[in-house]
Amino acid sequence: MSNTPYVTGLFKDRESAERAYQSVSERGYPANDVDLVMSDETRQRHFSSTAAVTTELGNKAAEGAGIGGAIGGTVGAIAAAVAAIGTSLVLPGLGLVVAGPLAAAVAGAGAGAAGGGIIGALIGLGIPEERVKRYESGLKEGGILLGVKPRSDEDAAFIEQSWKTHNGDQVYR
Repeated sequence: MSNTPYVTGLFKDRESAERAYQSVSERGYPANDVDLVMSDETRQRHFSSTAAVTTELGNKAAEGAGIGGAIGGTVGAIAAAVAAIGTSLVLPGLGLVVAGPLAAAVAGAGAGAAGGGIIGALIGLGIPEERVKRYESGLKEGGILLGVKPRSDEDAAFIEQSWKTHNGDQVYR
């Protein structure tokens, strides 16, 4: 892995998050490289029906809640891969759904430390505490947080610009 900074962005609606997620996927990042954090309420509102689980992001969100399934084609393969490596986590006490490498880090912190685990994990990725607090506020307001560790500075610049183009709020690297 390179020393490029972790790229994060908060998206206020599903459509913007879908486009941002797709841009990373098209850049060659598999589903298990992309972190996804949202409130359980947001997941239920945007991703709970089986009809809503027809995209990679929708499947990743639903898989965290245990309702995803093999939809077919690439989406089914990605959902199976995410489920197989155990990178989805629902934190009912906190009302959060976490998927991706961040889920493994939070799970490693233990259930009792889950709340601090998410904040600690984000800070551990090099995200300043002030920004983590803004993200936390955005999640409470229904936002969807995406994050990825770019393979190169070129990828970091591409992802940052792409996510800003797709209406990402507080996109940083």
